[in-house]
Amino acid sequence: MRDLTIPSERHPEKAHRPDIERLKRPDWIRVRATHSKAFKDTHDTVRAHQLVTVCEEAGCPNVGECWSQGHATMMIMGEICTRGCTFCNVATGKPDALDLFEPGRVADAVAKLGLSHVVITSVDRDDLQDGGAAHFAQTIRAIRHRTPATTIEVLTPDFLKCDARALETVVAARPDVFNHNLETVPGLYPTVRPGARYFHSLRLLQRVKELDPTIFTKSGIMVGLGEDRQGVGQVMDDMRAAEVDFLTIGQYLQPTPKHHRIDRYVTPEEFAAYERAAYGKGFLMVSASPLTRSSYHAGADFAQLRDNRLKALGKAAR
Repeated sequence: MRDLTIPSERHPEKAHRPDIERLKRPDWIRVRATHSKAFKDTHDTVRAHQLVTVCEEAGCPNVGECWSQGHATMMIMGEICTRGCTFCNVATGKPDALDLFEPGRVADAVAKLGLSHVVITSVDRDDLQDGGAAHFAQTIRAIRHRTPATTIEVLTPDFLKCDARALETVVAARPDVFNHNLETVPGLYPTVRPGARYFHSLRLLQRVKELDPTIFTKSGIMVGLGEDRQGVGQVMDDMRAAEVDFLTIGQYLQPTPKHHRIDRYVTPEEFAAYERAAYGKGFLMVSASPLTRSSYHAGADFAQLRDNRLKALGKAAR
């Protein structure tokens, strides 16, 4: 099993090196390791079904809490990504062929864990003609067949090198939430997300709403990469123009010295200000905190998102 502690806590001698973190990690960003029986049960289920999780591959700081609640975010299509985003701890290289039995194993694991809401993400697969869209759709259908009551959230790549049919394939499988993260402000794309295109990602989210307005759309960014408040506000406006329903904002944590340098730690007060601003711009749901990640508390947030939509529809009908 991969060591799931935060990199600078695994190697205290590196915690203050200027090439990994210029600033001392504040108290509000620290998390305690949790290795309860429920954590072990989740770990064992993931291993028994031969699955990959983004919780481990990306070194998520919330893995102890989430796995202790039986929540794991499945990462399909392998653990090798064809992109080289400088913020991400997932390995880059040439991926293996798709495992055709993986959708069924994911569905079985969801049933075993008793998940009422599951998040399915993936590496980028630019080596595939459809970017893995059909594999996403097969996974959604397998979960629907195995546990019909489970709500499904997908966190997809941008399908940049595919035609429009790739996105249409995923949307046609009707996930409850379609998530694609913008990750950062457009000015930082050349250094943070060099293989992606900001406006393509925006258009992807907008297109989901055009294809099926009933699907919730979601996107997120990290802060502490070198952006400013004005840039974050512009990203919020761009997302709302694309009719994105749900925004997540979390603190960037530099995985290793080779990754993009952390610029600063954003305070909880600043996150609260971002949340207020986002609700003011019309998002149905906002999660903004230092430890917010795309799938953190995803099930509870989805329930709140549905309630917020009903409230909004009720107000519109008056």
